[in-house]
Order: sequence, then C-alpha cells, then structure tokens
Amino acid sequence: MKRFYFLAALCAIASASLAQEKNTQDSTKTNKRENDTIRIGSIIIIKKHKGKTNDSTTTTIADINKTKRNKKSSTNYFIFDIGFANWTDKTSFFTPNSTIVNRLGVAPISADDLKLRIGKSSNLNVWFFMQKVSLVKSNVNLKYGLGVELINFSLRSPISIREGGLLPNGTNSSGPFVYRDSISFSKNKLNLKYLTVPLMINFASNKTKGNPQVSGSFGVSAGYLIRQRNKQNSSERGKQKNQGDFNMEKFKLSYIGELGLGSVRLYGSYTPKSIFENNIDVRPFTIGVRFSNW
Repeated sequence: MKRFYFLAALCAIASASLAQEKNTQDSTKTNKRENDTIRIGSIIIIKKHKGKTNDSTTTTIADINKTKRNKKSSTNYFIFDIGFANWTDKTSFFTPNSTIVNRLGVAPISADDLKLRIGKSSNLNVWFFMQKVSLVKSNVNLKYGLGVELINFSLRSPISIREGGLLPNGTNSSGPFVYRDSISFSKNKLNLKYLTVPLMINFASNKTKGNPQVSGSFGVSAGYLIRQRNKQNSSERGKQKNQGDFNMEKFKLSYIGELGLGSVRLYGSYTPKSIFENNIDVRPFTIGVRFSNW
C-alpha cells in the first residue's frame, strides 16, 4: 500500500513538471511571435508584432508594381537655365537680298552689322518638367520634358527689323525688312520665345559615397516660335517694341547637350539651320548653367 502511494506521488510530480515546461515554451513562443505576411496579387500586407501578445502591431501595405515603377522613372519640376547666346552668321551679302535694305549715301550692310554684344546676349530657359526613364539600370536613361526658351540677341550695330512700312529710300514695303538705322540705340535686342520639347539619352555613373556622380546627356530639341520682337531704347524715340513675323522660321530644331558633376550642370545647344526663312542666315547657339536636382 505504501508503495502505491509513493508511485502516485511520483506521477503527480512528473505531470506538474511537464505542464510547467509546456507553459514556459508556449510563453516563449508567444513573446517571440513571427510577423504575418499576406500577398494578394501585387499587394503585400505585412503585420509586425511588437513584443508580447498584448502589445500593439504595425501593418504595412506595399504595391510591388508601384515600387518598381517609382524606381524606373523620376520627374523633376521647374528647372531653370541661365546662360549666354550667340549666333554664327552665314549670310551672303554679295547676292541680291530683298530683306536687307541699304540707305542711300551710306555703306551697305555687311557681316559686321550682324555681330552681337556677347556679354549682353542672354538665354533663360524654364522647363516645366523633366522626366527620366531608366533604360539600362540607372546608367542609361531617356530624358524628355517641356518648357520655354527665351533668347535675347543684343545687336551691336543700329540694325532695325520691321514687319513692313516706310523704307529708308522713302517707299513703302508690305513685307519684313532689315536696315541700318540713322540713330544709335542704348538697347537694341531681338527677343525670341520658343515652346520647346527636349529629348535626350542620358549616361550616368553609379552613385558612391565620397565620389560625385558623373553624367552626360545628348539629343535634340524641337521648338515652336510663339513670340518675336525688336526691342529698342534711344533718346530720340524712347522705348520701342517692334513686333511682327519678320520672316522667321516657326520651328527650330537644335542639337542639345548637358554635362553634370555632382550637383553642377552645364548645358549647351546649337541650331544648324537659320532662324530666318530666307536671305538672312544666322544660326544660334547657347551655353550656360542648369539648376536641376539630377
């Protein structure tokens, strides 16, 4: 009988030990609960547990496709360019030219009359947006955008551009003409405004700590002329803004480029065709600094 009670006591002690060990293991599992992850199509829901069961949880919802899209393309808004403008003059002054009118008793207009004041000929561009799409990882990209180009050519000689009216010889003209004026101007500019779409291939090095990223972009831009005027200041006539068609090309196709080292950007453009339809052959180019995040 005593042996029976002894065995029963041993069984009770063993059962209590097993129950305590099981509770300890369950408690450990509860304190170390793993995160719950659910995937529905391209949506991933991650529920993170913080510590014990009674603590709060954090739920994260992510769209895989959206993440991939964000990495593939990026957009930069309101980029500004500030630079200088000039042109190469290919006009033939030895052939009959109905646009260029010479005054009687004055030397005819020559190539010197179409030279510009380099320091006062400027270029200001405002790009509403620029978008970059990755083609090969982040090293080769397609860049395009939309913006406005403002080009101011400061004429060194007293050249006047008119849409029509009284010619220097006293007759009237219904078409645009250019002539050397009889007065001097403190300001004499040809202002052009284009709505422009640039398209470039961008090459960029990998970003590493301590080394600035090197990038280069090359391509073309297509611009549509939305305003042109000859702006003049003189003591005799005051301020004048002569507007008209001026026989200028409505479309401008240019080669463009951009070089970057870290946050520093340089840009340039060259138009291989004259901005006038005929007779006057001047081909603009610009160079300057671009203020952009990439």
